[in-house]
Amino acid sequence: MTQSLTSTPPTASDINAAAVRLRGVISETPLQYNERLSAATGAEVWLKREDLQPVRSYKIRGAYNLIAQLTDAERAAGVIAASAGNHGQGVAMACAKLGIHGKIYVPSTTPRQKRERMRHFGGDVVELVVTGDSYDDAYAAAVTAAEANGAVMVSAFDDPRTIAGQGTVAKEIVEQLGREPDRLVVPVGGGGLLAGCLVWLKEYSPHTRVTAVEPSGAACLAAALDAGRPTTLRTIDTFVDGAAVRRAGDLTYAIAAQHRPRLVSVPEGAICTEMLQLYQTEGIVAEPAGALASASLRRYPPQPGEVVVVVVSGGNNDISRYAEIIERSLVFEGHKHYFLVNFPQEPGALRRFLDEVLGPDDDITHFEYVKRNDRELGPALVGLELGDPASLPDLLARLGRSPISAEPVDPDSPFYRFLV
Repeated sequence: MTQSLTSTPPTASDINAAAVRLRGVISETPLQYNERLSAATGAEVWLKREDLQPVRSYKIRGAYNLIAQLTDAERAAGVIAASAGNHGQGVAMACAKLGIHGKIYVPSTTPRQKRERMRHFGGDVVELVVTGDSYDDAYAAAVTAAEANGAVMVSAFDDPRTIAGQGTVAKEIVEQLGREPDRLVVPVGGGGLLAGCLVWLKEYSPHTRVTAVEPSGAACLAAALDAGRPTTLRTIDTFVDGAAVRRAGDLTYAIAAQHRPRLVSVPEGAICTEMLQLYQTEGIVAEPAGALASASLRRYPPQPGEVVVVVVSGGNNDISRYAEIIERSLVFEGHKHYFLVNFPQEPGALRRFLDEVLGPDDDITHFEYVKRNDRELGPALVGLELGDPASLPDLLARLGRSPISAEPVDPDSPFYRFLV
């Protein structure tokens, strides 16, 4: 495997050089004032719209910056990358622009939309290989292939050239804002964007505090900082596919450990709620990782009056996922609940449930018998949507008084994931 990866972190000068290299390749994405988040937090909140890049994410910055610096021999050997989707699109676009053959390994969880976009940007020079169930599975396969054929491994986050490219986001923000923001909020998967921003801000905007946001189901950087070294998570939730990484990078961990940003995590349900709010209020189609940073403002609000910049990191969302996004949001917000209900096998049982248990603003959104061979009881999985989440205690009290027995299904249980 041809690999010129070094453990030396990039400098702010490397990031400035990357910005020059990227001119004419990437877009200078808008920095937009956000009225909704500003009103909700009392801060002055701006969104950095990296979802408006040609590949609809910031990943083109790091991928192009790395590939553009390859030697003639490395270009002839070709490149290999692993990606959950966005990095792959950046690699594909860079390969097409520079005329370099590439092979991109993606996990089976990568949404179809992202796979199709990789093929679109890469054209005839890029081959897509689907393997494994997570980014880390795809990465392992990519490393094996690179070692076998001598291709250059284009890291999604753990290479100084990738980090330098991602760090140009911070440079652009400060130049567009015309001053140092009080706080920068960035999403974290492997940590490349975070590391690049930390390095550049340290020199050019030292008063800016950085908040790093991970999905609760894949908080690999928090695990690394707790352990004092990168560590592999045993299990992860792959819903936030753009940030679902089991292990933070060695180099990105070292930079984060040195600069110590504020590290927070956000439940996947809260991310879904923010995705819907971005779409319904601002008309922004964000993928889960793209809404990760702004979703944190509800749980970890900035100080009133702070100037806060939030990175909307990507907009490659598959429209077929919206049913799941709405479901996760409703459950998280307390509107949606599931019960296993034992209906007596007698006339009027369902009518009594409707009349005696449900509130006037509650609806049955799911009804499915889970066992049909019991002559006395008819166990059913019932999904209820409450008009007011605060009415749940009253609903449970009515259930308790009813002769119909029911058991809530805990959304955090494996049983819930099996049934719903």
